[in-house]
Amino acid sequence: MIISLVCFYDDVKGTKAIVKLIAQTVAAIVVVKSGLLIDSIDIPFFAKINSENELFYQILTVCWIIGITNAMNLMDGLDGLSTGISIISCVSLLMIFSLNGSPIISIILITALCGSLVGFLPYNFNPAKTFIGDTGSNFLGYCLSIISILGIAKTYTAIVIVAPLIVLALPLFDTIFAIFRRLIHGKSLKAIIEPDANHLHHKMLQKGFTQKQAVLIMYGLTATLGMFAIILMESGIWKALSFALIIIVIIAMGYKEFFKQRLLEDTDVAMEEEKQIEGQINIEDK
Repeated sequence: MIISLVCFYDDVKGTKAIVKLIAQTVAAIVVVKSGLLIDSIDIPFFAKINSENELFYQILTVCWIIGITNAMNLMDGLDGLSTGISIISCVSLLMIFSLNGSPIISIILITALCGSLVGFLPYNFNPAKTFIGDTGSNFLGYCLSIISILGIAKTYTAIVIVAPLIVLALPLFDTIFAIFRRLIHGKSLKAIIEPDANHLHHKMLQKGFTQKQAVLIMYGLTATLGMFAIILMESGIWKALSFALIIIVIIAMGYKEFFKQRLLEDTDVAMEEEKQIEGQINIEDK
């Protein structure tokens, strides 16, 4: 309710980014005070982090909720992008929770969220008839962040704890990259909350991809990360890395072919324009 009311006001009237950040923080604190916490950090190849200080885990949980909420909000730059990425994330997390024997509440909630988004996506995909707005994107990020904590509750297997991080890696990477980019360019903490047009989807549009192509490519990247997390949990690190290597090779080949095709199209357009110019000159000479 806190996030929805503030973001609804922002969609209708507009408000400062700091106001939304305060609302996200308050909403995250409500969750923490209700007793839901990330209470263990166990990353593969690194030492397990144990802390008897509950405040440490409370701050970590608040940061996780705010981070995922903002990550999905920042990804909402193209029609259907945040909705589709959320669907793929939901399916990936559902498989992980089912394989791991996570609490039934997490499975029910992630399934319900996925089902509602599947019904909404046809109206939100390009060309969109309905827009999700800050209200929708913040809601999605908030739900995903909390359900992912529910799904790993009372689980201390390293891979399962890291799995939600891998599934949501794309929006998280975009957010982290945006923070550093704005700090470097703006040279102040205030610059972090200032919007820009240099997110991943903006970069893809600048490279010559259409809006639909950019959205579908980012769907594919999210699905790949989700599959990587599932294979990692079910079959181990080496099979997961083998899968990742195959995908990298396929992406590299597709990337090369795309720009080869773009070059041919640009050449054809240039030749056509040259013919039109020559025809116009001949007419003027006559």
